[in-house]
Amino acid sequence: MTLRNALVGTLAVVSLAACGTSTPSADNGKIQVVASTNVWGSVIKAVGGDAVEVKALLDDPSADPHSYESKPADAALVKDAKLVIFNGGGYDDFFAKLITSDATKKIEAFPLADNHAEPSTGTPDADGHDHSTNEHVWYDLHTVEAVAEAASTELSGLAPDKKATFEKNAADFKSALEELEKKVAGVGKGKKVAATEPIAHYLIEESGAEDATPEAFSKAIEEEADVPAAALASMNQLVEGKQVTVLVENTQTENQVTKGVVEKARTAGVPVVAVTETLPEGVTGYLDWMTKQVDALAQALKA
Repeated sequence: MTLRNALVGTLAVVSLAACGTSTPSADNGKIQVVASTNVWGSVIKAVGGDAVEVKALLDDPSADPHSYESKPADAALVKDAKLVIFNGGGYDDFFAKLITSDATKKIEAFPLADNHAEPSTGTPDADGHDHSTNEHVWYDLHTVEAVAEAASTELSGLAPDKKATFEKNAADFKSALEELEKKVAGVGKGKKVAATEPIAHYLIEESGAEDATPEAFSKAIEEEADVPAAALASMNQLVEGKQVTVLVENTQTENQVTKGVVEKARTAGVPVVAVTETLPEGVTGYLDWMTKQVDALAQALKA
């Protein structure tokens, strides 16, 4: 999903807060990992623990993976990494282009989505975004479980002596994800929601709620185009008429149109649940971040 008005040209390569801020070195005894975003980097960190040092190229909540222009420093980090991880599915194509060696161990999340995100059959737009599928698979808890398992396998291959630790960490992580699934599964059955942008598609799907957002509205927001008057009118009617139980807001892609919809929802008394595309400041990792979002959505749907 595009994140508007990002100062992507000046984005610095920074490490995940959970991984420290020092520059990785080849002699610190840790497995060097580079991630496209801090979301997937945090999953690797959860599995690898102290045995890994993770760098995320995109660690800024206002950064745009579609528009991000890689720098020589990025290429150098990827080249020196023992393991790389990225989303795929057209979300972070800039990262895939940095992988120049077939020998580099890599994890691509989107293909692990299995039946939860069918392979694309459409044509990407100018940003490389394909609207025939939903690439935001970090909101698919089943896919995140598969990524954690893949991380355990790859890290064990790099450090066999730590295999038991990686497997235990992955198992603990997956158990926590399963608890999140239990919290959200089916809580929205029979209810409708709307979203300013469909990044939490899989989480809404897990809840059993129907996403009633007009397709033309979603497409226009994703393409950074003007929202058709009829689509905007339909969206406003959904929230003003309280035809939806919850409005899910992607706070990283706010514009005047989405702000207006959010304001109308709040005025009408429709709960607004905020979601983001990358880890915001103040969270300790993927589980902390996703738990807050799952709890907020489940609570709103139950109200």
